Amino acid sequence: MLNSLRNAAGSWAVKALLVLLVASFAVWGISGRLVEGFNSDSVVTAGETTVDVVEFRLAYDRQLRVLSQRTGQQITREQAQAAGVDSQVMAQLVAGAVLDEQAREMRLGLSKDRLAALTTEDPAFRGPDGRFDRRTFDAVLRNVGMRPQDYLKNREQVAVRQQIVEAVSDGVAIPDTFLKALALYRGEDRTVEFVKVPVSSVEPIESPSDEVLKAYFEENKAAYAAPEYRKIAYLVLDPEAIADPSVITDEQVRKDYEGNIAKFTTPETRKVQQIVYRSDEAARNALDRLRAGTTFDELAEAEGKSAADTDLGTVQKADIPDPAIADAAFALGLNEVSGIVKGAFGAVILRVTEINPEIVRPLEEAAPEIRRELALVEANRVLLDVHDTYDDTRAGGATMAEAAAKLKIGMEVIDAVDRFGQAPDGTILKDIPESAALLRGAFEATPRAENPAINIGRSGFLWYEVLDVIAARDRSLDEVRARVIEDWRKHEAEDRLATKAGELEKRVADGATLDDIAAELGLEKQIKRGAKRGADDADLGSAGVNAAFAVTEGKTGLFPGPSGQSQIIFKVTEVFEPAGASAEAIAEQERTALTSAFSDDLLDQLVGKLQKQYGVTMDRAALQRALSF
Repeated sequence: MLNSLRNAAGSWAVKALLVLLVASFAVWGISGRLVEGFNSDSVVTAGETTVDVVEFRLAYDRQLRVLSQRTGQQITREQAQAAGVDSQVMAQLVAGAVLDEQAREMRLGLSKDRLAALTTEDPAFRGPDGRFDRRTFDAVLRNVGMRPQDYLKNREQVAVRQQIVEAVSDGVAIPDTFLKALALYRGEDRTVEFVKVPVSSVEPIESPSDEVLKAYFEENKAAYAAPEYRKIAYLVLDPEAIADPSVITDEQVRKDYEGNIAKFTTPETRKVQQIVYRSDEAARNALDRLRAGTTFDELAEAEGKSAADTDLGTVQKADIPDPAIADAAFALGLNEVSGIVKGAFGAVILRVTEINPEIVRPLEEAAPEIRRELALVEANRVLLDVHDTYDDTRAGGATMAEAAAKLKIGMEVIDAVDRFGQAPDGTILKDIPESAALLRGAFEATPRAENPAINIGRSGFLWYEVLDVIAARDRSLDEVRARVIEDWRKHEAEDRLATKAGELEKRVADGATLDDIAAELGLEKQIKRGAKRGADDADLGSAGVNAAFAVTEGKTGLFPGPSGQSQIIFKVTEVFEPAGASAEAIAEQERTALTSAFSDDLLDQLVGKLQKQYGVTMDRAALQRALSF
């Protein structure tokens, strides 16, 4: 509540003032009497202070604008009501009203000169020269839908309220004693000894008797009930569904092949090596040695180059950025060494050690792929015509099956599925197209009714129809016997384990050692050192750490293991305070937050006291009128 109240009492920027006027997102508790008014203009009354219908509506509308700006969409009245905006605005106005009534009784006020000074000091109204600018003032208020007189009135209210709030909350400081206690609390660590009692220690669990099983089933009958299932027919209209490769002629395939031959061509690649020389003279000397019998590898070694340094990899001609190098490399024969090539970065000598010739897929091999692609292109072209034909066919009285047959589109039928995509046997149906939208629509649809199509991607459509509804029902025990037995055994194992572990923990609390318990069960006692409050320990889990910090040194406890397959008996054997814990260990940012929280408590108490003192009433009829225009 403090943030809102502070806004209500002393935030001078226009945005903060709007928060004052329209309420914070925290919903405050409002103590007051709700009355059925009769031609009253006051939505809220606190002593002699009132909030009339117009003031409430202005605050309400401004709240809607703020919400719309924050969410990026226009908030409707229905959405606002669902979000409790009226309660938020009411809470804000009640808090303001009781502060105003307190100010009236205390005869607090603000001079016109001070009000003018506060307005001109508002940075929101400064012009390019850094001083108050009347045109900026008018423009800013116009943008937020506020009249100048409304601003000045509320500015005065804010300043007066500020006098009360500052008297209560300013100067609040967190005692060092509290901060030190907080540092000690947070920094404490503990040594925890524990024994994990596994579920296997109470297994095997025998099969239950018929009487026991029936009783368990009746107690948990709702968990085994069959949900509503629906039988759904659907058909998909997309290019894949209507593409017909058989209508594509051989001539069309041949022309496409010839026009896109590059698509079916794998270019020649070569494994190229190069040695780059620092100067033309060095390159000529190397070429002379090459002609005298020195090998390419020896030339590279003489330049201090490894095989990796000279390797350009297996590349296409287009992969080599230097045209001169590319032309020379792809003009060489296998294992042939070039002369000196003038590259962009100096003189180069090349060698080609591998040649993979160009491969062109023959027309016969590429034809099926081409035919399919051309059929998809044609399907895309006529898809909307097919869509319209389907709609016309259904409008003429044809069933979905008849329309699908006419258009030669396969219709699929799901015999039974629940709203989560699960079949009666428990399997999840994974091949349902647009499953979320289809199931949502199908479970809202009327059986045998024609439904709007669901869009698939950019060009597809999905039509569906509910053929039958299988109502939800209670299953009999015989239908789910195996599942009920399995669940009973699991539940019984958990109960027996908890009982056994509870008895063992009591023995430890009464004086037995964890070593005794561990030896008795053939288990190992474990020790966790340095456990910190609030941690999610791998062995103890967050619940275990919380349990260990909920008892004092030397005490024991019990909690479920993190895996759910054990109960853990523990004892806190050591508690260590953090070294050097002091008030200074609490960061300044956190001190500020704590101070704010302390002030918040004070202001909460103030507003609550004032609400009771002034007998706040809220007129339901006036509220409804405020929301109706």
